[in-house]
Amino acid sequence: MAKIVIIEDDLTFLELVRVHLSGAGHEVLTAEDAVLGLRAVIDNAPDLILLDLSVPYLDGFEILEALRTDPATRDIPVLVLTGRGDDETYTRARKLGAAQLLTKPVARDLLIKAIDGELNSHTPQPGKK
Repeated sequence: MAKIVIIEDDLTFLELVRVHLSGAGHEVLTAEDAVLGLRAVIDNAPDLILLDLSVPYLDGFEILEALRTDPATRDIPVLVLTGRGDDETYTRARKLGAAQLLTKPVARDLLIKAIDGELNSHTPQPGKK
């Protein structure tokens, strides 16, 4: 179905999400820190990125900013996964271009629905560019 990069440093959560998304038919690439995550995005041109806000080397806000300033990555939808559900975090993530913010722990069905919704909203329609 879609190629998804997950940038997440909690290895248990990362593996759980990878299994869920692979089981839903997606090609999943994973990265445990910001450097590996940005490299995975640049090298693989994913259809969607799942991004934790707390990863080593750069925080998720810095990653979002880097993705949005690069013409090659600026249009890739990013779903933020975080343990922080406060208004300030939500507002800042949206301002930096996050498509959605999901608070951990997130239910499998909600995650799949959010991903499918974003992928469907970014799928080119016939006759449109």
